[in-house]
Amino acid sequence: MAQRKSTTRGFKRTASVLSGQIRRAGESRGFAVSRILTHWPEIAGEDIAAIAQPVKVGYGRGGFGATLTVLTTGAQAPMLEMQKETLRARVNAVYGYNAISRIHITQTAPTGFAEGQAQFGHKPKPPKPQIAPKIVAEAAQTAAGVESEELRAALERLGRNVLSKKKL
Repeated sequence: MAQRKSTTRGFKRTASVLSGQIRRAGESRGFAVSRILTHWPEIAGEDIAAIAQPVKVGYGRGGFGATLTVLTTGAQAPMLEMQKETLRARVNAVYGYNAISRIHITQTAPTGFAEGQAQFGHKPKPPKPQIAPKIVAEAAQTAAGVESEELRAALERLGRNVLSKKKL
């Protein structure tokens, strides 16, 4: 049987390189399942992930029922408070049993104020403005004499950008 030749030429996937480091960092904060950290938007849902992020999992003295600490901003805390049971059910679905019995909402990180200033979600990019058909036609007419397809397309894009800028 012929041995399979590697096509990666010594390169590894980022996930395989970082999985040990992510696991150690997660375990140091009490996360037995690092998937909660790496797939938070999928687990919590886009609406909750946009306003909160998991900080740590703390286990009580008796060992029954852990507490998930979630970081959010002051304005979003009441909204997150109303969704605690939904979030707890989603996180427990990842564990496969009722590992999390309580969710504690904090408005600052337990290690200090510097961590608590992080933004949770990215603002969506505003839609690109529509370019007038007159400008598109003028840019196409200007670049029409170029034989190379790629160069003509690049010149048309450049022409549309230049012609659509507002005059100061």
